Parts: sequence; structure tokens; C-alpha cells
Amino acid sequence: MRFHDLRHQQARIEADLKRRLGAVLEHGQFILGPEVTTLEATLAEFVGVRHCVAVASGTDALLVALLALGVGPGDEVITPSFNFVAAAEMIRLLGAQPVFADIQRPNYNLEPADIESRITAKTRAILPADLFGQCPDYAAIHALAERCHLPVIEDAAQSFGATQAGRRAGSFGTIATTSFYPTKPLGCYGDAGACFTDHDGLAERMRSIRNHGQSGPYVHTRIGLNSRMDTLQAAVLLAKFAIFEPEIELRQHVAARYHAGLGDILTTPSVAAGNTSVWAQYTVEVTQRDRVRAALATAGIPTAVHYPTPLHKQAAYQSSVRLPNTERAAQRVLSLPFNPYLSTDEQDNVIAQLRTLHLKSGTELEASL
Repeated sequence: MRFHDLRHQQARIEADLKRRLGAVLEHGQFILGPEVTTLEATLAEFVGVRHCVAVASGTDALLVALLALGVGPGDEVITPSFNFVAAAEMIRLLGAQPVFADIQRPNYNLEPADIESRITAKTRAILPADLFGQCPDYAAIHALAERCHLPVIEDAAQSFGATQAGRRAGSFGTIATTSFYPTKPLGCYGDAGACFTDHDGLAERMRSIRNHGQSGPYVHTRIGLNSRMDTLQAAVLLAKFAIFEPEIELRQHVAARYHAGLGDILTTPSVAAGNTSVWAQYTVEVTQRDRVRAALATAGIPTAVHYPTPLHKQAAYQSSVRLPNTERAAQRVLSLPFNPYLSTDEQDNVIAQLRTLHLKSGTELEASL
């Protein structure tokens, strides 16, 4: 069993994939070719915004968004500590300071009330992450942001395809960003990312920033970077997007079977009212996590921990802030094998092994709310 398995998906799209990649090899426009333009239009329509700006990675998407909003030295950006490092990394790269806020339980997303307590005169933006496949409470976050005149950067790297109150992830930020890393719900075969916005001026600025700050050939109007999407990756994404919505449905079925099989013995993921999740990960909570992981590994079941050390405790970002929900989650979370094509036999094996561990240890697996 593999934690991520892209083989079944590749077999499903093989003919279309070869056709699209062949077309790129034929026309030879390997950087920002016509497939990139088609992808941008397709994804903007899917998300429900005016503009999609394709870039070279999800990390670059965050950097482009921060640059477009003018974040720089001396600024503060509020963001979760319980997250992958990319957002905090890009904030620091620009000379600004990530201000870490706590998460809600049990959905691991940014707590709006904790955001408010961390706003200062230096705060330049709020950067939530849509963790594990669903959106945080954007109604509350936007109400706070509007009251304080702050832009919101939605990090939708793990939620692309999810919804909140009928709106797609990627439509909630002043700028939203996403990643197409291969194991994301919509992933390519390398690195790629995108920014989304309804603001014409921001879109124009981001298109300039991704291409060395150009406003025309060899005319550089701002500081930029080289973050142009490879056309081959756009071709891969177009082939995968053709089956993306059916795959989201398959993800719901896999998640439902895990819920049914594990919900009575440990803390399974909770989807907030009004949300749908795209299940970037299926993350449970257990006590004695190392023992559980070792037992599952012995049974041939891979697991992962997202994330074992929160950012405010990392050497590069050390902070004295106390984030109790973040710290508790970091000690207990465990991600199980998950993909749209996970077979029922594979799932049943995971469930059976966890139930056996539970029986052997009494309440050892339980991590109650």
C-alpha cells in the first residue's frame, strides 16, 4: 500500500495526457504556452473569479500574492502556526514578520477570535490556510478584515475543489493561492501553482511580477521574479481537470468509509457546517502516536504526520507565543493513506488494523475532544 498512489489516475487519463503533451512538444512553446492560457481561463471559471494567474509553484504563488499587496520589511502578517512552512517562509523572505495564531478544533483551521487579538498597527494582511481540505470561517475572517481594512490572502493549497456556503475555495481572498504539487487534489507532475483574484489591477500586477516585473518586452516597471508556469505542467493539469470533479466525489466515498469504520474509536475529521472538504489528507487524532505508527508500519500501512512541530517552535521562527490547540494537535495528528482510488480492501485493512490496536490497548487510541 502507498500513502499516495497516482498510478490509477494516470492510467485513467493516459490517452488524453499523451495527446496534450504531444501537442506541446509539437508547438514548442514550453513557457506560458497556449495551454497555460487555457488553464487560467478554465480554473478562473471553476473557482468563480475573474482572474487566474498561473505560476511556477504554490510557494511562488504566496510570494507573488504578498508582493502584489506590497508586504515588506517591518510589516506583520497573521497566519497559522499549524501549517506547512511555505507561507511563513515567504513572509520572512520579504522582511516581514509572521504572527502566528491558533487553530480551531476539531477542523484545524485558523481561529477568527485569535486573529483579532494579534492585530497591531503593523499588521499588513491576514493569511489563513485551508487545512486538510476545507475552508476556515471566512465570513468571520472577512468581517474582521474589513473592519480593520486588511486584505486576506487565502492559502487554498489543500482545499482546491472544496466549497463553503456554495462558493469554491480560491474565491475567498483578496488574492487566493494554490499549489499543484503532485499529491494535491489537483496536481501536476512537478511544481506549479496559481493565484486567483477578482481585482483587475492585482491580476495585472501579478502577471508582471511572475515575469521579472515586466509590463512589456524588456520594460521592467517593478521588482519581480521568474515564476512562469511550464506549458507541459499546464497540459498535465488540463488532462487531470477533466476528471477532477468525479475524483472529488470518489474522495467523499473514501472519507465516509473511514468515518464509519473509525468514528467510534478515535477522533476523525470534522467538516464544519456549510463546508465541503476535498480531503487533501484524512487526518485523525491518536494518543501514543509513535506506537500506533510503528504498529501500522509493521502491517505495511504507511502514515504521515502533518505537522509534528508547529512553526512557532521551529528554529527559523521561534516564538514565545502560546497556541494550545496548535500544540495539542501537533502531538496527536496522524494522516492515513488516502486517494480517490484507494480500494475498499485497502481501506478495510487500515480500519481493521486500527480497530485491533484499539482492542489491544483499551482506550489507548482515543483522543477525545
